This record gives sequence, C-alpha cells and structure tokens, in this order.
Amino acid sequence: MSHISFPGAPSASTSHDGQFFGGHGVGGGFSDGSSSFQMNPLSSHPPRTPRPSNVSSSVHHVYGGQIYEDKTETGSVADDTELAEEDAEATRLSATVIRKERVLQDMLLTSNGRDKVFKLIQYSIRLYLLFHIPLTRSRLLKNKPRVAWEAELVKRLNSTASGMSFTRKFLLLFNWLSPLNTITAQQTTHLSSAKSTSNASKTFLQTLLYTPPPVLLELVQAIADDVSTLSLMGMLGKRTGDRAGRFADWCWFFATLVGLVENGVERQVMGYREREVESRLYIESMAGATAKSAGKLSKHDEKELSILHRQSYWLEVTRAKLAMDLIFVSYDLFKIKRGSKSVKTFAGLTSAILSFSKLYDRHRTTLAKVKVA
Repeated sequence: MSHISFPGAPSASTSHDGQFFGGHGVGGGFSDGSSSFQMNPLSSHPPRTPRPSNVSSSVHHVYGGQIYEDKTETGSVADDTELAEEDAEATRLSATVIRKERVLQDMLLTSNGRDKVFKLIQYSIRLYLLFHIPLTRSRLLKNKPRVAWEAELVKRLNSTASGMSFTRKFLLLFNWLSPLNTITAQQTTHLSSAKSTSNASKTFLQTLLYTPPPVLLELVQAIADDVSTLSLMGMLGKRTGDRAGRFADWCWFFATLVGLVENGVERQVMGYREREVESRLYIESMAGATAKSAGKLSKHDEKELSILHRQSYWLEVTRAKLAMDLIFVSYDLFKIKRGSKSVKTFAGLTSAILSFSKLYDRHRTTLAKVKVA
C-alpha cells in the first residue's frame, strides 16, 4: 500500500503546503514532503486557521489645549488588523538602535516637542528652588559666606522658570486650529449639499450640534488660552486675561475628568483582550494539534499578547499623567493654599516626565521605521 486514503479526502497529489494561513478551514490538509500520508478531514483535531487580531491602537486623546496637555494624543478609527500590524511593527522596531541625540533633535523640530522639553526644564528648576530657598534663608540667618551669590542664583532661576512658562504658552498659540479642522472636516459632506450661503452657515451650525462635546470643549479652551496669553503679552487687559485663564482652567479640569473616564474604559477593554488571548494560548497548549500548527498559532497569539501588554503600559502612563494634571489644576481652581507650591511642583514635574517619555517613544519609533525602510 503506497498511501492511505480516506473517504471524501482530496487526492494524494494535491499539495497544501503554504495554505495553512489561507483560511481553508476544516477541509484543509497537510502534506509531508517525505510521505503521502494525509490527515483525515473528519478528525477531531482538524487544521486550524489563525484568528484575526482584535487589537486596535489605543487612542489616548486628552481633550483641551491647556499648556500642560499632551496635544499629540490624538487618533482616528482604523481597521483593527491593520493597526495591530502597525503596533507589531513598532514593537519590532523598538529594538532598533537610535541615538538619543537624534530623537531629541526630531522632537525639538516640533512646537509640541519643544513644549515638553521646556516643561521638563521648568519644573526641574522649580523642584531645585523648592529645596534650595529654605536652605538659603537659613544661611542668611547665620551670615554664612556666598549668601549674596546664592541669593542672586535663586533670583535668576525664578526668572528662568517664569520665562519658560511664558514661552510654552506662546508656543501653543493657535491650538484651536486642530479642533476647528475636525469640525470643518465633518462639515464637508453637509456643504456639498448646501445651495446657498445661508444654507452653508446653517449647515455649520448643525455640524456644531453634532460635534462631540469634548471637541467643542477643546476648541473653547484653546481660544481662552490664547486670550490669556495675549493678555500676558500686553495686547489685552489684565482683567480679561485673568477671566479667560480661569475659564480655560475649568475647561482643562472637565477635559481631564473626561480623559480619565475614557482611559478607564480603554484599560478595561484591554484587560479583557489580554485575558482572552491568554485563554487562547492555554487552550492551544492543551489541544492535540500537530506541532507545526500549534507552533504557528502560539506565535501569532504571543505576538498579539505582546502588543496588548505594550498598549496597557502606555494606558497606565496616560492615567498617571491625567491624575497629575487633575491635582495641579484643582489647586488653582479651588484655591487650595496648604502645600500648594510643593504639590504643584511635584505634580507638574511628574506630568512633564510622563508626557516627555510618551512623546520620546513616539518619535523614536517613527525614526526606527524610517531607518529600517
């Protein structure tokens, strides 16, 4: 007997090599180059096709244009499988060696990157002054040498920190263009059917009604921030600038709360997906499939699990940053005096480190893709 055949099975000359991922389902078979033996398609363990990835790129969009917000945390809805492949590629490219100086150079080419770097410098100075000023005062009482030099240093560092704060506000002027473009993009389809100018304006108002509230909140906050900045520049009155700044802080407060709710939902979904993939890996390890099929399926699920772990990590980073932003803005809005300077300094520095690390990782991944290509 040259070979063993089964009822309903394809002929022995038919080759199925390379069709494991072709989606032929139960009717698929396996062919060994050294033997004509074929698997029974009615077997209790037929060849399995890999499951499509359910991973989607997590969108950590933090609404608002305040100077402490991460304005690059935006995203759009895309196909889950395509995003999963992009995340897998990013994970693979993360091992590519990219010089830190090159990443920083790429970051500083953007206003958002300069904002994150300046924020890190600003709150590092604030932290130094937080511990140095009491020490300087104690030395003033004891008439220690170099007191005048230290007092001058403290004065210069305070001026530098204030200058950094103003520079960051100036860099984020016209941030309202981003939410405005989002609104006008939604209006395009309505304008195509408008027949007159009055209909066009009416369509814009209808578009505003259908715009998600967080986008409108971001638009209003960015405009209020610009008014406050123009007041600091002397172009508007101080009273107007103070009111606009307080209104922008309220917008930032509510936007941060919305961001925390969204982040919580995303972390729950991500946890469910991780448990689902881990369950599949366990079932695949216990199933009686061939070594070849089990190995490919396990490799596919392990890659998906690594992507989910990476996304979960950055979701946790985003949650920590939002929590620091909420603490910071709460002290300003509710005028909390007890420990205000210390708490705001630590919260601002922590938020700066987290937002800088997120943007740094994003630029490093982009550069790695360019280098490989």
